[in-house]
Amino acid sequence: MKPQHAPCTVVFDLDGTLIDSAPDLAGALNDLLLQYERPQVRLPDVRTMVGDGAVSLIQRGFGRSGGLDGIPIERLRNRFLALYVDRMTLETSLFPGAEATLHSLHERGCRVALCTNKPVGMAEDILRHFGIRDRFHAVLGGDSLAVRKPDPLHLSVAIEHAGGQVGRAVMVGDSNADVAAARRAGVASIAVSYGYSSEPVDSLGADLVADRLDQIPGFLVRLELLG
Repeated sequence: MKPQHAPCTVVFDLDGTLIDSAPDLAGALNDLLLQYERPQVRLPDVRTMVGDGAVSLIQRGFGRSGGLDGIPIERLRNRFLALYVDRMTLETSLFPGAEATLHSLHERGCRVALCTNKPVGMAEDILRHFGIRDRFHAVLGGDSLAVRKPDPLHLSVAIEHAGGQVGRAVMVGDSNADVAAARRAGVASIAVSYGYSSEPVDSLGADLVADRLDQIPGFLVRLELLG
């Protein structure tokens, strides 16, 4: 049994877990590819490219037509982020059950944090756009520390900033980076089946797999993090 003196902390990934951001990420990526006369990438393909930050997304997008070919990645990253910030809530939406689940966790006394590889300023703006920023006790982005997921420090610091303890926490995400960070940090993990993973979710090694966000509170009971 886990000690009950500390509150449960639930750490969420953002893209592919709480928000369906692939349409806007695809729009920005395709605008960038167009500027370099590269072929466009289909939305279903972009869904499997998201989760490891802008640089990885750009490399995967350009990799479908010969790679970067000497173009400085920092130049591409800066241009991509400028394109994305202009449209990052244009077609993005919350996944079903996101607001209700965050409310339920708040009502049950859980600490809630966000740990995303997206730049923290963008993550904050998106949470505010959807009116859910006040549900999070801590928000860490890919530029908040010198490391990011799957490095376990990214996750453990998010838990600490939320006022939680690693032994009473769970990571909820859609990718190998989320599950690997949890495993390395000694944290339980829940993988969502509807996200952007490029590999079968069942193969990620998460403790549990959720098909819907509203399953999370019940899963916390199964993990002995809630009574």
